[in-house]
Amino acid sequence: MERIYVVPLRKEWLKVPRWKRAKKAVKALKEFAAKHMKAETVMLGKYVNKELWKHGIKNPPYKVKVNCSKDDKGVVAVELVGAPVEKKEEKKAKKVAKTETKKSEEEIKKELNKLKEKTEEAKEKKEEAKPEAPKEEKPAEKEEKKQ
Repeated sequence: MERIYVVPLRKEWLKVPRWKRAKKAVKALKEFAAKHMKAETVMLGKYVNKELWKHGIKNPPYKVKVNCSKDDKGVVAVELVGAPVEKKEEKKAKKVAKTETKKSEEEIKKELNKLKEKTEEAKEKKEEAKPEAPKEEKPAEKEEKKQ
């Protein structure tokens, strides 16, 4: 069930000190939605909250136009009229992504094996190309032999 309301907030936030006004406006909006939608649980949307707190705690808006929707569980979602709707992602997309990662892992392993083979071939070519030269002794080893 969905309904659009223009909620008067000024009547409520005038009852509290200046430094508590936006907080009282949030409470007033929740109470209004609970009363008119006949529900106990009310959840405020991101954009309504930003609208209420836009000018700080001392200057909330006098009234707000909201869209209230009640789900099967009896929870009321309150969102600003004209606010963008966020879509939920499907679970099927996640499953597809997992299979793609498995395929990519197999491809990576194949590429690693090819690279290892190439490096082994390159090492063999270098060993064949180098003639064996006598090893040079370090200066410290030469001194030890002299003594």
